[in-house]
Amino acid sequence: MASIAAKIESLRKQIREHEYKYYVLAEPTISDAEFDHLLRELQKLEAEHPDLITADSPTQRVGGQPATEFPSHTFSKPMMSLDNAYSEEELSEWARRARQLAGLDELEYMVELKIDGLSMSLIYEKGLLSKGVTRGDGRTGEVVTGNVRTIRSIPLKLQEPLSVEIRGEVFLSLKAFRQTNDEREEAGEARFANPRNAAAGSLRQLDPQITA
Repeated sequence: MASIAAKIESLRKQIREHEYKYYVLAEPTISDAEFDHLLRELQKLEAEHPDLITADSPTQRVGGQPATEFPSHTFSKPMMSLDNAYSEEELSEWARRARQLAGLDELEYMVELKIDGLSMSLIYEKGLLSKGVTRGDGRTGEVVTGNVRTIRSIPLKLQEPLSVEIRGEVFLSLKAFRQTNDEREEAGEARFANPRNAAAGSLRQLDPQITA
């Protein structure tokens, strides 16, 4: 059993590394067929030894019964939204307030593109994904952990046993959005209006298999 458990953990480690290279770095080092072979081997071993299945296993990204409702989660610190500026005057006033709050005459800024999706909080406890929570009203959000687990770029287990909250954005690339809409149209389903609606709608499905 010790050798089987070690084999299972080795497969999980390999699969996590390849998921990261493929879904996060976009730099796969093995073919899809080779990846599928690793996953099938892990599924076979876990099926033969169900007592060795763990919640952070790559095989557990989609599973369980659909939820009947989403429980709520109250944030320890509010999850704020971004503000907009529609004129040079509004931007200048924001910069003035920023300098005043910092107590400095000059500030340096880092600028990045805003990706429009669904704000998400990932809560890890001792390195394991514990909760995935939508922003909601900024103070209380909906727990959609089962759906978040289907996103392969999100690790189910961190490399270190950290207890930490990570906030980010769940979004669909334009390529994935077009592909999804083409598949929906072929299936006789309504097309999504835009990528943000597609991402938000997918994360609020009660059945994680539909989200996946």
